Amino acid sequence: MSFSTESRITRTTAGTSTSTRTSTVTRYDSTRRGPVRGAVFGVRVAWRRTRRVARRTTKWMRETITAAGVLVVAALVLGAVAGVAFGWVEGWTVAAIALVLLIACVPFILGAHDYGIELELDRDRVVAGAEITATLDVRNNGTRLSLPGIVDVPVGEGLVEAHVPLLRPAAHHREELTIAAHKRGVIDVGPMTITRGDPIGILRRELRWPDVQRIHVHPVTVRLPSTSAGLIRDLEGTPSTTLVDADLSFHAVREYVVGDSQRHVHWKSTAKTGRLMVRQYEESRHARIAIMLDLAADSYESDDEFETTVSAAASLALQGVRDGRDVLLSVSNELPEQSRAEILSIRTLPTVTPKALLDATSTIDAAERMMRLEAVVALTAQSYPDLSIAFLLTGSRMPLDRLRRAAVSLPAAVEAVVVRSELGEEPTMRMARELSVMTLGALGDLPQMLARGALR
Repeated sequence: MSFSTESRITRTTAGTSTSTRTSTVTRYDSTRRGPVRGAVFGVRVAWRRTRRVARRTTKWMRETITAAGVLVVAALVLGAVAGVAFGWVEGWTVAAIALVLLIACVPFILGAHDYGIELELDRDRVVAGAEITATLDVRNNGTRLSLPGIVDVPVGEGLVEAHVPLLRPAAHHREELTIAAHKRGVIDVGPMTITRGDPIGILRRELRWPDVQRIHVHPVTVRLPSTSAGLIRDLEGTPSTTLVDADLSFHAVREYVVGDSQRHVHWKSTAKTGRLMVRQYEESRHARIAIMLDLAADSYESDDEFETTVSAAASLALQGVRDGRDVLLSVSNELPEQSRAEILSIRTLPTVTPKALLDATSTIDAAERMMRLEAVVALTAQSYPDLSIAFLLTGSRMPLDRLRRAAVSLPAAVEAVVVRSELGEEPTMRMARELSVMTLGALGDLPQMLARGALR
């Protein structure tokens, strides 16, 4: 075996009037292979091409041939093998019938069709237990008839099917679909797929639309008395040691400096001292309502109990946002299994607007790899000072001694209120030195319990 290589180099030079030169060097290599090496190279190229063709064919068969089609193809192959190997007439008969079925089904998937599909939702935010109406519009944008098909619309973990009839050019089919939002969460609608196939269900073709629409299913909430969620002892804020030029809490009088507003000139002091004097204030810091929701799965007896607790937390936070309070809603982050003992992590849900708050509460869920409520309370109190009221929301499996430990980690000035869900139980309220414990048998008990004076 031998081969030789020849190289040829060409150089191109270009010049300009400014004496600037550019040059390009190109090298051409040609290799002469021996017969054996050339044959090996050819086999490799052919093998690559065969693999590409095989992959494409396999993909096409997987997308085109249904489970029933696989049985028909198997009957065709096995029948032909039996007819050739054993001379069975029955084998040839089975093979012939299978072949006729395949040939009869092919025209139903031939040709490309130009479809236009739109799915319009009447709303993308609902309360758990409601229904969403979706309007599906399928249009034949082609110049020939489109055969009947089925539009598959994935809705969360389910699937909604819509049957599309025979459509003439420029014709469209409109159908209304109902999407049930039984539970709180986020529902992704799409991507949609339209399937064309034969009446027997042997062959099919699919067209996919990648658009995905999202529906936020908000928790059920109850309206609370305005003073319940916003009972902060210092409605005008707590004076701090930081001095500012304008606020509500007067501090002292000082001499005027350039840039001070003339609105704050204290004329009596100015008349006494003969110098221009201005008022100075202490910065008022408004306290926060902290709502800490337990996401540890072992704190709850059932999923319904957890949903009731989430609804109670959302109701408290929502009323605080509506009243213009500074609301903090914190939950545990899911922790890695191998480092749960070393990592403490919480996240705060957005409370800027009611919409942002309810959207965020649609995404939370209970899990095993969550911090205990005690750690959530301690980290929240450490990270966010100036708390005034702390609501601790948990389930019926949470022991009272753990709740006391959680309340102890709060500053002494913070009033701790525990909201504990126990479905079916009578609503009760117990007062202790460290905290107040409210037991909710149903979500509707929350306004009544707050009205009784859970906050001292």
